[in-house]
Amino acid sequence: MKYLNATMVLPDDLIEILQGFVQGEYLYIPAKKNQRKNWGELSGYRREIDKRNHQIQEAYALGSSIEELAESYFLSVYAIRKIVYKK
Repeated sequence: MKYLNATMVLPDDLIEILQGFVQGEYLYIPAKKNQRKNWGELSGYRREIDKRNHQIQEAYALGSSIEELAESYFLSVYAIRKIVYKK
């Protein structure tokens, strides 16, 4: 999330109204429910995690043990189990 200066995006009359409630503070304006992005969607990190998880599932299917995968991917055995047994 990046911060924007209100004077760059809002009309002066709206800024004056908002200043009646808040001045010199950060104000978070949430996205509308139908316009929200899922975690990692903007940064691409979700895609990277999904790719890694797919690789873990393939390695397990080819015979790697859960313990080996945990060590290789620097994850706990519990985390690997969650990935491997995810449907």
